[in-house]
Amino acid sequence: MFAQEGYQLKLEWGPEGVDALRGCDVLVVVDVLSFTTSVDLVVGNGGQVRPSRWKPSSGKTLRPASLVEATGLVELPSPNGSNLCFLAAETGAHVLAACLRNAGAVAKRAAELGETIGVIPGGERWGLDILKSGPRQFGPSRPCVEDYLGAGAVLAALLEMGLPGKASPEAALAATAFANTDVAAAVRECGSGRELIENGHRADVDLALQLGVSNAVPVLVDGVLR
Repeated sequence: MFAQEGYQLKLEWGPEGVDALRGCDVLVVVDVLSFTTSVDLVVGNGGQVRPSRWKPSSGKTLRPASLVEATGLVELPSPNGSNLCFLAAETGAHVLAACLRNAGAVAKRAAELGETIGVIPGGERWGLDILKSGPRQFGPSRPCVEDYLGAGAVLAALLEMGLPGKASPEAALAATAFANTDVAAAVRECGSGRELIENGHRADVDLALQLGVSNAVPVLVDGVLR
């Protein structure tokens, strides 16, 4: 697969996207519902997050609403964002965690850290339903609205810094989607948002949809986002 050669700003999905974007100076992981939103909340409080490998049998879930006042070192597993942080770190790139809350701040820091920036929306997993029927093994990944718009928010901020013409078509389209979408309505009505809201987790979705409220920039250093 061609890794969007010749472009400064790139976008690819999930674990395969990490492989496709090897060679980028910076990799930005986006998992809006809910890993990177949770990370933003903890780091914004001065805390740190250790991404941990996902174990479906653990029964743990990511609840941003439970982390509003979290500090110290918090271990957060997830089947998408946490795993992507591990994979991205193995490429040697600077690894940042972005969501809708901190997209602008992360974009600014990414531009300071390197010239080629890959944005990796995590997507969702088929077959993972820990909210309804208990944890079970997850299946293949699929694209999702919230992570596409979160990635678009980062890319739109980067383009506003004066990088037009250097974005891949995939990256440019995500930025356009973010700029021309009612983000709150789209995320609340998409599959992931509806599932969380219907299962009593509206507060988590509301926190994830607070656009641009955070200046926290989680950077992965020695296995910890700080």
